[in-house]
Amino acid sequence: MSQQNAPILFTGPDDLRQYISREKRMGKRIGLVPTMGALHEGHLSLVRASCEACDITVVSIFVNPTQFAPNEDFAKYPRTLASDLELLHSCNGTIVVFAPSVETMYPSCFNTFVEVGGITERLEGEYRPTHFRGVATIVLKLFLLVQQDVAFFGQKDFQQCAVIKKMVSDLNVPTQITVCPIIREPDGLAMSSRNKYLSQEERKQAVVLSESLLLAQKMFSHGEKDTDTVCRKVREHILTARDAKIDYAAIVDPETFEDCTELASGVVILLAVRIGATRLIDNIILNYSHSLIFCHKKCP
Repeated sequence: MSQQNAPILFTGPDDLRQYISREKRMGKRIGLVPTMGALHEGHLSLVRASCEACDITVVSIFVNPTQFAPNEDFAKYPRTLASDLELLHSCNGTIVVFAPSVETMYPSCFNTFVEVGGITERLEGEYRPTHFRGVATIVLKLFLLVQQDVAFFGQKDFQQCAVIKKMVSDLNVPTQITVCPIIREPDGLAMSSRNKYLSQEERKQAVVLSESLLLAQKMFSHGEKDTDTVCRKVREHILTARDAKIDYAAIVDPETFEDCTELASGVVILLAVRIGATRLIDNIILNYSHSLIFCHKKCP
């Protein structure tokens, strides 16, 4: 039976490793939810999924400097450990929080990084050239520390999920990767810790991302197959927002991330859009259903 106890907090890898080793010797199934903190309902949906599937859920809270470029928002990224712990207390299950310091994860002598080729070279990789190297490195470090049976990630970071899956496959990491649906606000905006950066007016404009994805899904459901036509309509709708600037709006194969020339079920549309100074990402996997369903807050 699940429990609703206060999360157990570890800041050092040795203490965490000893705890996990003891629990695994008792036959416990371990889940991992890697986060950078500033938790919201999207993160909590991953935690709940892990609590349902595993005996113990490890939630890492670490703002990872190696996945930020020098001109990005590492310094101002929200750090809210106390409120994060309170939110996790509301989840039913045994939850362990690993919240290390930067010095713990990257000591002064650190000089080893993980590079995943191919799918990292386009889209996010083009606009954030060092991003996936930082992501793959920290995720592999967490995998080695936690020794989880399954790790949970959110679909919002679609390309990141593909990179992690590729790393796990290539390096024979004994971990199951589970990707959970995007959780959205009632107006459709994908939940993100960076939404806090938006002004009130920018927040209103930001819904053009999800609206454009729904427009694309509707066009596909009504028989449109031409990617150029759909992509043009998506971009036109996004640019109705006064402060929107598109980094990319791409229709790609979900495995190779190569551009698609014709729409088909399973093709993914990926967006990266700046609303003012805030960079947002979103995506949708096209399907043949005419019902345009998004997963909203606290969906089952």
